[in-house]
Amino acid sequence: MTYTIRPAERADAATIYRFVCELAEFEKALDKVETTEEGLAEAIFGDGSVTGGLIAEIDGKPAGFAVYYYTFSTWQGRNGIYLEDLYVSPEFRGNGLGKALMRAVAEVAVAKNCGRMEWSVLDWNVDAIRVYDAVGGKPQSEWIRYRLEDETLSAFAGR
Repeated sequence: MTYTIRPAERADAATIYRFVCELAEFEKALDKVETTEEGLAEAIFGDGSVTGGLIAEIDGKPAGFAVYYYTFSTWQGRNGIYLEDLYVSPEFRGNGLGKALMRAVAEVAVAKNCGRMEWSVLDWNVDAIRVYDAVGGKPQSEWIRYRLEDETLSAFAGR
């Protein structure tokens, strides 16, 4: 299998949106997708965006994607990269493309002098966990991730 991985461009917004919907369907959460193709285009490629993306292609056909954004560590005094989404279409899985996309994000992190690369995984996604373990990723069990969203976020903000 020969693949290419390239930086995503605004013209890839429809492809990214399709992959986001496929990923949400895989995670049994398609009804949670609130964005649109236009929303993603602006968020990822708009002025002041701290988000980037990569597109993996096989024979010119989009096969997967990664979307990441920059974080910051006060302890390191440097930016980090958070891998928000990594997805390979089912027909292209099992050939190392997911690992190649992760490596490409890691290359961006190193080129930008980031101190770390982080991501989350659903506890039931054992195939992804195997890949993450294989590349040397370590679960951060001492941290518990919290979230405010929707009405709870608005209520807390006093709106």
